[in-house]
Amino acid sequence: MLDDLRPKLLSAALTGSRAENENNRHEDNFLSDYDLLMHDLYKQRFAELVPSFIYASEESDPQVIGSDQEPDLCVLVDPLDTSELAVRALQGYTHIMVYSLSLRRPIISVIGDIFHHVQLYVAALGDDGADRAFAVTRADEWHALTRRPSVPLSEALVTNYLMRPEERFLPLARQEDFFKALGEEGPEGKRKGRIGVGHGSVCLCHVAAGFTDATIEIQKGFAAWDFLPGHYVLHAAGGTAIDLEGAPIDLDYGFNSLSEITEAMERKQMFVATSEPALAEEIRKTFTF
Repeated sequence: MLDDLRPKLLSAALTGSRAENENNRHEDNFLSDYDLLMHDLYKQRFAELVPSFIYASEESDPQVIGSDQEPDLCVLVDPLDTSELAVRALQGYTHIMVYSLSLRRPIISVIGDIFHHVQLYVAALGDDGADRAFAVTRADEWHALTRRPSVPLSEALVTNYLMRPEERFLPLARQEDFFKALGEEGPEGKRKGRIGVGHGSVCLCHVAAGFTDATIEIQKGFAAWDFLPGHYVLHAAGGTAIDLEGAPIDLDYGFNSLSEITEAMERKQMFVATSEPALAEEIRKTFTF
């Protein structure tokens, strides 16, 4: 699916024909033909593999697919994340997570990176009851993801979805204690702390892979389809995600029925995600509201 989608997005970028639609569900979000295409394709492909499931996509209300009106599996999908960048061939991601209502937890999650060599981030529950995570390249090289050694905040690369000027960038910029701690000199007199841009679930995957040290969301919160797939990858890699009160975020997302899944789609999650708890708490304590 990524191989089919990539040339379409590149063509949109080069021609400037970005196929934008009016977004009636999320009026401030960019919506393209490619979001809707992926939404339909995922539903069709899963129906070929799974007899019945609840399909919970960013682009529609949750619905039961198949003859079983109370299926065990919920398929959570963000068909095309950062689509306003994807149609410019800059960044583009697609998220899938399968959640078992009976187990009250995710059992598999896949985040696809459309334009980079590391193309998939995968987490799955094994037959032995252990969660495992991997990064997969375009060359089909599988790299196991495990907990990485932590660094102090002054040496960390921290990402945030800070692209919206008024709603996200300015509130983050006002966190003076956070930026003071991030900008402190280390023992060698060097300032190693950095702030970067993160996007949806892939920002948690980058922490899981050790590409970044932390990712934070303290303004509006991430919707379920943006947070949960990457959260499971980070969990499977041994990482940590806490809320702004310091409580660990559990894998039981409360997906117990179609109505509860519909309700969960309206919730937003604020968080600090790191490889180890010490850095998460160090970051959290710098925030003031």
